[in-house]
Amino acid sequence: MSTRVLIAFDKFKDALTAQRAGAIAARELGRLRPDWIVDCVPVTDGGDGFVRILTEAAAGAIITVPSTGPRLEAIDAPLGFVEWDRLPATARALLPVSGDRGGRVAVIEMAAVNGLTLLPLEARDPWYATSVGTGRLIRTAAELGATAILLGVGGSATNDLGIGALSALGFVFRDANAGKFDPPFPATWERITEVEGELLASIPPLTIACDVSNPLLGPNGAAAVYGPQKGLCAADLPRYEAQAAWMADLLCRHCGRDLAAMIGEPGAGAAGGIAFGLMAAAQARLVPGFDLVAAWLQLDAKIVAADIVITGEGRFDTSSLAGKGPGEIVRRARAAGRRAVVFAGTVDAETAVRDVEVVAITPLESPLDVALAQADRNLAAAVARWAS
Repeated sequence: MSTRVLIAFDKFKDALTAQRAGAIAARELGRLRPDWIVDCVPVTDGGDGFVRILTEAAAGAIITVPSTGPRLEAIDAPLGFVEWDRLPATARALLPVSGDRGGRVAVIEMAAVNGLTLLPLEARDPWYATSVGTGRLIRTAAELGATAILLGVGGSATNDLGIGALSALGFVFRDANAGKFDPPFPATWERITEVEGELLASIPPLTIACDVSNPLLGPNGAAAVYGPQKGLCAADLPRYEAQAAWMADLLCRHCGRDLAAMIGEPGAGAAGGIAFGLMAAAQARLVPGFDLVAAWLQLDAKIVAADIVITGEGRFDTSSLAGKGPGEIVRRARAAGRRAVVFAGTVDAETAVRDVEVVAITPLESPLDVALAQADRNLAAAVARWAS
């Protein structure tokens, strides 16, 4: 009986897409183990590749639409549409739709318009980064007839509580003289005194795929944990927290929401607090991101059908085992009694998973820039060694 192998890579950040990594591994296995049956399923954490992976898996269509980047620069972004009836029942159960069953689900990737990788290091400054572009994509999806919207929020450059997105969805933010902020960058929050407007009636139910549990504020909040990588200086954190609390209070009072409950909601701090803003003003719902992706891709059935499950990402460490991406694939493979193998650019020496083979693909002493440039050949060589 032939050995069945499931290849389910996430991206190797800054080096390989999930699709490219999977194709490399499949090529090497086909060359060295031609009798093996290989199934290749790229996976996503909600960031880069979210639209393409999910839309293509459900035989949907991807269009390109105009939007704006984190600094309001013009940008074209992918927008996926999937017919409701093409989704597995387990995925449909996680996605509310407007009206009766049927219609189309729009798939949106925040990283494609307001992603951190769109900004060079010197331009990363959350005081002047906005989620307007994500709001515009949501609005465009609604105008094109979406009956549900799924938003992946991984890899964002913003820390604006989704206020920018809301300004594109019907809300207006004014100062004491009725002056309008368009858009309301975090740098202007201290001058905002009033919120007006309401969510556009055309916006269908919105679901956010989210695998973080951070609240909005505090030591585990959006700014404290993720602000530094987005350019927030440590000295600015107290001021940012105070201004974020001010804006959160204004928005909750305007929308009739309980401030304390909203800011403490697990996941409210996702993507610089866009989860908070969309939950407060658009009644968005958070769902565990990997659970939804697994249901959408029918990953559990594919794992059970395999003898060996191969996964991987750029770095495999203790955070990989916290319920998302390759770590979750490993957990599910082990629960199904399947052999699991992880290939990663680098492996944390403290990361150990019982009954799992973890292979570092990068040669020792290789500088990061060289490792990234040679990730394709390093992965191919590592898979070839393992398969041999």
